[in-house]
Amino acid sequence: MRLFLIRHGETVDNVAQVYAGVKDSALTVHGNLQAERLGKYFAENGLRFRRIFSSDLQRALKTATAIRLAQPLPDCDAAPEAKLQVTALTVLREQDFGFYEGKPFYARPKDSTRSGKENHRSQHQDDPDFKDVESKESMALRMSRFLHDHLVPAIRSESVELTSDIVVVSHGIILSQLWRCLLTLLAKNSITLSQGLSVGTGGITPLEHLGGWSNTGYLELDILKKESAATGELAISTAAPHTFNSSNADNDASSPLHQYKVVIKTVNGKEHLKGLKRTRGVGSSRFDESQKSIESFFKKRKV
Repeated sequence: MRLFLIRHGETVDNVAQVYAGVKDSALTVHGNLQAERLGKYFAENGLRFRRIFSSDLQRALKTATAIRLAQPLPDCDAAPEAKLQVTALTVLREQDFGFYEGKPFYARPKDSTRSGKENHRSQHQDDPDFKDVESKESMALRMSRFLHDHLVPAIRSESVELTSDIVVVSHGIILSQLWRCLLTLLAKNSITLSQGLSVGTGGITPLEHLGGWSNTGYLELDILKKESAATGELAISTAAPHTFNSSNADNDASSPLHQYKVVIKTVNGKEHLKGLKRTRGVGSSRFDESQKSIESFFKKRKV
């Protein structure tokens, strides 16, 4: 099975360069096009998803919905459980930026080794209305809960006879945390790079930090049982050997994913965005679903 960890499309707050973690920022016109492009790209490349998990914030949920809508419709007589739905979850929300939600990015002051946000925190952390940024520990707990309650059961329950690919649509920072938490459930030597894929520098890749997510960029993983790899059913030989620099310790048989191997196929995939240009004038504005697309004004007349 394949697992896709996907960041949402561009938002109005991305364009305005303000902090939007739990703030429910809307997609831009360009961001909506990015999401539609991604859904179409997946469908045209034969990807058929069984599960779609999404943050319940609109920028992620609308991106996930675009992916779902691009999937082929099931047969009319298909069982209800065969019809693809988006599972929206609060636990998949972005890091809470606290006091900084909706505020502009703070530039690094001159002659300072600290970021502008760090300087601002030191000056205002005692203010009555100050709320600090969500900690890494809090995010790790959230992602561990998502793995335990949703993703691991979905991975382990997939049938080889059915479409088993899974999508998770969320936010850049929390997706990085999800990836790091997923690593802790896998044995140290069970992860390889797909042949021809190059990440990191100097021949050593820290698994915990493969890179960031562009808007609608995705991390693509092949997840397969070790016995399947041994028989060539999903041959692990398609991945080139690679030396990783990882702090992940060897997991014992009690780990819920100890019997699985992972092949990293794509890091920050953006193939679907090739040739996409921002619409001049309106591309950065908020997407309004009630507005007709420009294509609707140029429909072919019936002869």
